[in-house]
Amino acid sequence: MWRALAFVALLALAAYGAVWLADRPGVVTVTWGGYELATSLAAALVGVMVLAVVLGFIWAFARGILNLPERLTLSSRRRRQARGYNALSRGMVAVGSGDPVAARRHAGEAERLLGNEPLALLLTAQAAQISGDRAGAERAFQRMVDDPETRVLGLRGLFVEARRQDDETTARAYAIEASRLAPSVTWANEAVMESQCADRDWAGALDTVSRRAALGLSDKAAMRRQRAVLLTASALDLEAGDPERALAQAREAVKLAPDLVPAAALAGRLFARRGDLKRGARVVEAAWRAGPHPDLARVYLDLRTGDSSRDRLARAETLARISSWHPESRFAIARAALDAREFARARDVLSPLLADQPTVRAYETMAEIEEAEHGASSGKAREWQARAARAARDPAWCADGLVSDRWAPVSPVSGRLDAFVWQTPPDLLGRASAGPAHASAPGATNGTAAPKTGTINTLASGASGPAVVPVPVTMPEVVGPGR
Repeated sequence: MWRALAFVALLALAAYGAVWLADRPGVVTVTWGGYELATSLAAALVGVMVLAVVLGFIWAFARGILNLPERLTLSSRRRRQARGYNALSRGMVAVGSGDPVAARRHAGEAERLLGNEPLALLLTAQAAQISGDRAGAERAFQRMVDDPETRVLGLRGLFVEARRQDDETTARAYAIEASRLAPSVTWANEAVMESQCADRDWAGALDTVSRRAALGLSDKAAMRRQRAVLLTASALDLEAGDPERALAQAREAVKLAPDLVPAAALAGRLFARRGDLKRGARVVEAAWRAGPHPDLARVYLDLRTGDSSRDRLARAETLARISSWHPESRFAIARAALDAREFARARDVLSPLLADQPTVRAYETMAEIEEAEHGASSGKAREWQARAARAARDPAWCADGLVSDRWAPVSPVSGRLDAFVWQTPPDLLGRASAGPAHASAPGATNGTAAPKTGTINTLASGASGPAVVPVPVTMPEVVGPGR
């Protein structure tokens, strides 16, 4: 609408100008080279306008002739770019579909047409990777490193290749360089923290966690949890040599993550070693309320050295009252009652656990009670041991498919921080297919196919730290819905 109004205004202005000139006629005289040309003002203005239009056409034609080589070069360059990006697109599709031959062909064409375009170099590297050409992939990534604009991307590729070749030293160097160039790069920060944890450089890992939180790479809750885990790991290393510093770190870890069992257990032990039994008991009781755990029960029962077995039994009953008779508190009471040789009390407190989905620990504890009261050759003890062999598993520390009898700050498989969780291991053992532990003797069948055998990795503690131990297990046969 505004354009129409402007056009009408210009048209009215031109009409006004024509009328103004018609009302004021005049003569324009031009003398040049002995000639004299006289014409009216209106004719002179029309002539000037026509001359301007002609000169404009001549100038445009001349510019077109002068710029023709540049226009041809630009057009050719655009055609090459269009063909290069088309090859780049086809190459990415080939990489995604796992076609190494097509990927290499399109990568070569894209690199020939686009030169050092970052996407072309990336396609070349990926084509080499899916073709198994590690040297070619490293050359492509190295070319990216040489370009300041793609340096971090090249370092990422070289880092991945070094990890694939199990060259952790070189991979760590690439990650450190990438984190220096781009502090907000997530993969580099995670890799640096993994390497620091692998070296047990807990102070450096704490600095990395703080830097990640400052850059917004992790939320506040995750940062607090990671700091608590790292402080606990550092305190465990300092427990023997510097107990005061270890206690300070364990207390800070408990404040950051009150439900972190290893931190609370360590703080309780260190308070007890210092003779501060009340504060140690408060720390363990607070963690016990958040989640009963056998490690907490052991620390709580052993707070004061030299206590009688009956004193330890009284403390176990305190834990039971705090947790409303959680199963872990029943195990603690049974253990304390066994040490006090109150066998009837131990049996009585375990009876609810035996009636509702009994686990290996429940049966083994009953076997220990029978052995302590009637001797190792007791028939009832052997019966409880036989049932334990077929019972459901108890919760344990699990991480990345491994089962451990103790907590560790990082996974020995993936190097992931805070990987261990307290849970019942995935029941790949096929215990359900064998029926209840007390239903039938080993070797009996109930109409189901014999289970297949396999192994699950278990971490067993030793003098040199956790070790992966293959434990024989049974795996149920996979059947279809029709069966």
